[in-house]
Amino acid sequence: MAVRRAAIQLVLMVLLYFSPGVQCFFERISCTISSDCNCDFKPNIRGLEWDLYKNLYGQHLAQDTVSEEVANFLQKESPDRPLVLSFHGGSGTGKTLVSSMLGRHLYGTAMGSPYIHQFVPTLHFPSPDRVQQYRLELKDWVQGNLTACARSIFIFDEMENMPPGVIDILKPFLGPSHTVFGTNYRKAIYIFISTIGEEVIHRMALETRQAGKEREEIRLVDLEDAISQAVFNNSRSGFFHSSIIQEKLLTSFVPFLPLGRRHVERCARRELCQRGECQRTDVVEAVGGAVVYMPEQGQHFSSKGCKSVPAKVNLFL
Repeated sequence: MAVRRAAIQLVLMVLLYFSPGVQCFFERISCTISSDCNCDFKPNIRGLEWDLYKNLYGQHLAQDTVSEEVANFLQKESPDRPLVLSFHGGSGTGKTLVSSMLGRHLYGTAMGSPYIHQFVPTLHFPSPDRVQQYRLELKDWVQGNLTACARSIFIFDEMENMPPGVIDILKPFLGPSHTVFGTNYRKAIYIFISTIGEEVIHRMALETRQAGKEREEIRLVDLEDAISQAVFNNSRSGFFHSSIIQEKLLTSFVPFLPLGRRHVERCARRELCQRGECQRTDVVEAVGGAVVYMPEQGQHFSSKGCKSVPAKVNLFL
């Protein structure tokens, strides 16, 4: 019997060594039942920090919060709960850019990994009349992907279009329990992206400017509670009256501040450099002058952040 067992072990070792497919299969099992999980997970924290500080403009709160929370989370071999971040701010301020950075520096690809899962409400949850169906489907999707890899990343975009009630099905996955429905889930990362709360963020940025202070003086603590109340009380929010908010299951709210002209021009310069046209300062200035700014009195902030920059560069190049 012992000889037979040793022979089986030898065969398995050979298969694992010579067959990537078999190796992947056993890695997936390991991801589910043990604390050792690879699943192509190749975190590069220094690379993430460098990317955030080099390519994300005007967002000191997002830079500091994301880099610190991700680093702290990954330092724990067995975290007591998943990492849950909620990005808030106006269009074109960098929310989607940061989610792509996370994918690139945790899995080596922006969104191409089979372990990064993106949900868009208008595509996946379009009808407010089918909330119960969506809840069941979402639970199955998340549970199935966590079974395949405990290091899965789930990105929920456009939370302002998510039918209220759907996202609460994730509540058991976001707390401190060891397993949910038989699946170890505490190594997962959840990212929620929304424009809800941008009014609160814009007001703080404007008041700070009018007081003669630098935007970098705005602290996370100045905005977290106000954003939480905004997403909880807004009937357009996917977190409207959500128990996830009530029970404080989000690791952190991450504010994205409105961008000024200097930030827009930096976006334009980056876009030009990607096209091999770094020297075109005339285009940079033209793009900065062509963007619509708000409020009407003062015109301090771009109404669409850097979202229209590629189109403006095409226009002036």
